[in-house]
Amino acid sequence: MIDACPAGIIEREELLNLLPHRGKMFLLSRIVDYNLDARTLKAEYDVTKDCLFYDPRIKGVPSWISFEFMAQCVASITGLEHRRKGEPVKLGFILSVSALEIGRPLINDGETVSVTIAEDVRVDTVYTFNCEVSSAKYPESPGIARAKLTVYDVKDLSQFLKENYAG
Repeated sequence: MIDACPAGIIEREELLNLLPHRGKMFLLSRIVDYNLDARTLKAEYDVTKDCLFYDPRIKGVPSWISFEFMAQCVASITGLEHRRKGEPVKLGFILSVSALEIGRPLINDGETVSVTIAEDVRVDTVYTFNCEVSSAKYPESPGIARAKLTVYDVKDLSQFLKENYAG
């Protein structure tokens, strides 16, 4: 049973088993800490020109993209929880991004961001997380972004679609 981060870091290749994201939409480099009982997680992302959201005009990634780093951290902790239960990775939906605060406009090419999430509220399969993105290289500088993310963890996507979107 995996309840807290083992001695090692969870690298990108293992993360691919926890998230439904693929290709350039996969925006985490590693998980550096987590606790399933406390529902907290800390991950990092190494920003490069290969990032889907990289803008060559500004030589970086706009900080408002931070909500997607946050969302993928939420998907990671949910994926870890499903794996602990022996269940397959499932899709989740972002219901809202609220209280978004941007501390600076740009994440620079070559910068590593640190993303932390902590569950605030859980009602059945709807979760709200307090999230923060900061610079791993400059932790003393102002944070990049903060927000609350509310997500819906879909238990059975085909049943959900049938119940909510059938003719």
